[in-house]
Amino acid sequence: MVNKMAKDIFNKDISNLKQKKLLLLDMDGTIYLENDLFEGVDKLLKQTDASGGKYVFITNNSSRSVKDYVLKLHKLGLDYVTENDFLTSAQVSKVLLKEKFGTNLIYAQGTRSFITELKESGLNITEKFDENAVAVIVGFDTELTSEKLRNTCEILTKKDIPYYATNPDWVCPVDFGFIPDCGSMCFGIEKATGKSPIYIGKPQPQMVYSAMQKFGFSKEQTVVIGDRIYTDIASGVNAGVDTVLVLSGETTLEQCKESQIKPTYVLNHIKEILE
Repeated sequence: MVNKMAKDIFNKDISNLKQKKLLLLDMDGTIYLENDLFEGVDKLLKQTDASGGKYVFITNNSSRSVKDYVLKLHKLGLDYVTENDFLTSAQVSKVLLKEKFGTNLIYAQGTRSFITELKESGLNITEKFDENAVAVIVGFDTELTSEKLRNTCEILTKKDIPYYATNPDWVCPVDFGFIPDCGSMCFGIEKATGKSPIYIGKPQPQMVYSAMQKFGFSKEQTVVIGDRIYTDIASGVNAGVDTVLVLSGETTLEQCKESQIKPTYVLNHIKEILE
């Protein structure tokens, strides 16, 4: 039996979504699960484009560069997606690090793709302890090793310098459930060093603001669609735009009901937007 609150959530009129022109889409757990593209995504993207709207993928997952994300979506059948369709926590991190530290040496922990993206942007990056480092950045590292953790803990222990992380997500959805994401990795580092990072990506509203400014849409025309209450939905709330929580990833209906952060709409699946 469905309780009253669940009925209230799912029976809410979503016809206003048809008026939205800028769709800001999370990725993991929202449009796909690992290598399985969700039903309805292709149609939704093409429908948005045909109606004069714009879709942008805003992801906290920094394990892949934008180039690698494009390749992934092409393999999933979205061969029309381009680099211009993305705003990631790695991109926001690059801008912040450049503004604050210029060409000074920065220690980074992350995947090869993440490190390459940082270096190609002109940042001076090291992955080893170095006395000259002026800041630390940690990303979601799907290639994490004990050596990397040791290097990160050493530099945070020996040097009192600014410490950032790309995103606070606790877990990343996979086909069997979840794996630890950047927030969990940073929690372990905190237990070892006593240092906690400044998080850059969602729930901060910067990606939402940047997308609206770049593509010329208002708050009323914009909607954030994602599977996490505390990052995706919170970023939309913090930016003052409507939000859609999909229950295909991390957040459950029970967690939604208990959360103080409330989405504008709740759907079981992204394909329901088309309906």
